[in-house]
Amino acid sequence: MHTFLVGIWVVFLGLFLTLYVVLDGFDLGIGMLSLFVRRRDRRGIMMASLSSVWDANETWLIVLGGALFGAFPSVYGITLHALYLPVIVMIFALVFRGVAFEFREHSPRPRVWEIAFGLGSLIATLCQGFVLGGLIAGPHVVSGQFVGHVFDWLSPFSVLTTLGVVFGYVLLGATYLIIKTTGEQQRACIQIAWIAAVLMLLAALGVSVWTPIRYSFVAQKWFAGGIDYRFVIPPAFAIFCSAMLARSLWKMREHAPFFWTVGIFVASLAGLAGSLSPYLVPRSVTAVEAGSDSMTLLFMMLGIGMRIPVMIAYNAYQYAVFRGKVAEAQ
Repeated sequence: MHTFLVGIWVVFLGLFLTLYVVLDGFDLGIGMLSLFVRRRDRRGIMMASLSSVWDANETWLIVLGGALFGAFPSVYGITLHALYLPVIVMIFALVFRGVAFEFREHSPRPRVWEIAFGLGSLIATLCQGFVLGGLIAGPHVVSGQFVGHVFDWLSPFSVLTTLGVVFGYVLLGATYLIIKTTGEQQRACIQIAWIAAVLMLLAALGVSVWTPIRYSFVAQKWFAGGIDYRFVIPPAFAIFCSAMLARSLWKMREHAPFFWTVGIFVASLAGLAGSLSPYLVPRSVTAVEAGSDSMTLLFMMLGIGMRIPVMIAYNAYQYAVFRGKVAEAQ
């Protein structure tokens, strides 16, 4: 029973992480892109495309943190201790960009707050990349306690991972803007999406090659004992989505590039989870070891799990209401 409940909460964490990465990923990407747009009207359109959704997107990060704290408290403690610096900077950056977004509406100098929003988006994205890279690299844990250095998360591997996250979010932002814009601005977003896609895939390839070299247990999973098709499906799907993304960009489709980009992210996260399984903290803590007691997990499922469909339905309704093009700056 306990193992079953742990498995359910691992799935929930994967769902929360995926929703956050996709939804907040595109608005962080748009924020970074806004730093390089000179025309005020185009920046206004970019900001207007986020005005009704950006704050709801960040809700999934709060849900992810709360679920991790309740279901796997030891993992929460280890990762927060090991990755404290990038996590706290990320939180301040997210708060900063939220303030900048609201102040821009009423300031006589909106460009200052637009730059602040873009910088907040960039810093938050960099921190998320370092958190991911530091977690994959594996914090130094002894007897369930982090014993490493405050800067263990900073390494060539985490830098490569961070670049992949940056380019991936820019790709999400560019493909979302393809849906929301028209004319010359839409064509510019298509060009940006081409560049971001190539750079993201190169970074992802580097991480994919580096991970089994770094971790013998991952290499053994991938290559020992013949071909395991469970580890073939995610990269195969990612390659398929990449090909379809290129095709949709070439044909200048509007909605397809964003959804194929989401497919690449889903395949990447699934491949990463499968490769590092059963560990939540690589080489140190498994999901079963870290899980709370069965009554806690069951209580959380009844209290939080039942609200998940409501939250997803609300998000879907929100995007349905505010669908369509952003015709003019706000």
